[in-house]
Amino acid sequence: MSQKIPSILALDFDGVICDGLSEYFASTKQAYQQIWSEAADDSLAPMFYRLRPVIETGWEMPILLRALVLGFTEAEILANFQAISLQITESEGLTRQALVQQLDRVRDSWIENDLDDWLRLHRFYPGVIERLQEIVNSAVELYIITTKEGRFAQKLLKQQGINLSMAQIIGKESRRPKYETLRILRDRHQQPGENMSIFFVEDRLKALQQVMQQTDLKFVKLFLADWGYNLQRDRYLAAQTQRIQILSLEQFQQDFIAW
Repeated sequence: MSQKIPSILALDFDGVICDGLSEYFASTKQAYQQIWSEAADDSLAPMFYRLRPVIETGWEMPILLRALVLGFTEAEILANFQAISLQITESEGLTRQALVQQLDRVRDSWIENDLDDWLRLHRFYPGVIERLQEIVNSAVELYIITTKEGRFAQKLLKQQGINLSMAQIIGKESRRPKYETLRILRDRHQQPGENMSIFFVEDRLKALQQVMQQTDLKFVKLFLADWGYNLQRDRYLAAQTQRIQILSLEQFQQDFIAW
């Protein structure tokens, strides 16, 4: 297969395919009330949305909301979220497992009781579903690699007419870093004598940098989705890195030759 066309296209979900900011805040707010036995004000939503790029995995969302309730400023959170997160979890006796389980219970209950309402809070980026449908009908192997529960991503895609098997959606339940998933996909599809090509599109710079550290994955082409949950400083750093290409939504909607 031509190097301009990948053998495998691996896409992040949140921030590349789907904008779930409204659902993030709504689910986090419910989980927050159950964890801290108090309500978080809706007025915090705009700050929560702007700070979404600091989140690496879902368990951190209630911690981000807690930080805002406690009065940490946006500047403090942007500069030092990991330390703030550690401070809050330790001082309040919280664990990652308990936080993510609470958030997942909120989502599972919402889906079970009012699936349409839960789906309504998600917005797919313009042209992405149409482009995914083209890819599904092509020779390119499509995979979703996400820190979201795979079953949630599958429900959202199915609603849009994109029917992927759970083998094609690798969610947080896999309990492995994304670069390890890319390695597994390589081994699964590599044919003797074939010049394997994987394109990986991600909106989080750190995930791309982790792939760069894997010497056996040098052949993977890395793209930072500039429409996703990243900051100007992330895009600046990516632009200084020869290995990472910044991809616009307009480019994503086009054939791979435009990437």
